[in-house]
Amino acid sequence: MSFTHIPFAEGEAKLSWQGLCAAFEAGHKLPKAEIGDTFLYRDPDTLLSRSAWIDGMGIAVKSATIFPGNPAKGDPMINGAVCLYADGDGTLEALIDFHLVTKWKTAGDSLFAATKLARPDSREILIVGAGTVGRNLFAAYSSAFPEARFTVWNRTTKNAEAMVADCPGLRVAEDLETAVRGADIVTSATMSTEPVLRGEWFQPGQHIDLIGAYRPDMREVDNAGLQRARVFVDSFDTTVDHIGEIKIPLASGAISRDHLLADYYTLDAFSRQSDDDITLFKNGGGAHLDLMTSRYILDAWQAAA
Repeated sequence: MSFTHIPFAEGEAKLSWQGLCAAFEAGHKLPKAEIGDTFLYRDPDTLLSRSAWIDGMGIAVKSATIFPGNPAKGDPMINGAVCLYADGDGTLEALIDFHLVTKWKTAGDSLFAATKLARPDSREILIVGAGTVGRNLFAAYSSAFPEARFTVWNRTTKNAEAMVADCPGLRVAEDLETAVRGADIVTSATMSTEPVLRGEWFQPGQHIDLIGAYRPDMREVDNAGLQRARVFVDSFDTTVDHIGEIKIPLASGAISRDHLLADYYTLDAFSRQSDDDITLFKNGGGAHLDLMTSRYILDAWQAAA
C-alpha cells in the first residue's frame, strides 16, 4: 500500500492561511462530521486519539502520546501523527506530522472566525499569552490583517519579551486592561481556569477570540464579557457540553443557550450586524477541523508536486 508522508517543515512550506480558511468554508458545506475521542492512560502517560468522518471528504485519526517525563530526558513530551483515509475505499492516503496539523488547525480556526466577525479595518491586535499558540496566532492574523499593529501580554513579562524577539514588529503590553481597551481584536490563548478578560473592559466594535480553555473547568472571560457580546462557536457539538468557557455560564444561568448565535455549520448567521457589535468567538477545535486541515495539507502537497 502506498501513502504520502508529510513532515512538518516540508508540508508547511506549501500552505497559506487564506487557503486553509477556504478549505474550512468548503468543508462546512459538506454533511456534518461524525466525531469521536478516546483516551488511554498509564499514569502519568496518555494516549489521545481524535477521529472524524465527513461524507465526501474522508476520515482522519489524530493520535497524540503525552509522556510528561520525556523533557527530563531531553525528548519531546508530545508526539503523534494524523492518518488520513480516503472517503471512497478507506485506504490510507497520508501520514501527516501531528504538530503541523495542530498548529494550522488551531490558529486557522480562530483566523477563519475573525474573517467573518472582526471589522476588516481592524488595526490594533492584542495577543494574550506568549506560548507557542500565541506565536502561531501572530503568523495567522498577520496574513489577514497586514496593516495591523500587534502587542502581546503575558503574566510573566520575560516570556512576552521572548516572543517579541521571535516576532518582528510585535510589542509588549504592560497593562492588560489598558491593552484590551485599546484593541480592535483580542485573541487569547492562556491555560487559565479563572477569567483573565473582563467584560467591563470591552469596547464597541471589538472582536474577542478565545482559544485557551479546552477542559470543563477552564475559562478565559467572565460572565459580563459573554453577556455584552454576540457569541459564536466553531461547533455546538464540541463546545456547549465540553468546555468551561460555555458550559459554566450556561449551567449558572449567566447566559442561555440562545445566546450562542451560530457555529460554522450555520455560516449564513456567522457575521457581525454593525460596526459597534462586540463579537466573541470560542475556538473549541474538534476532530472534524483536524480532518479538514489534513485534507487541505494533502491537497496543497499534491498540487505542488
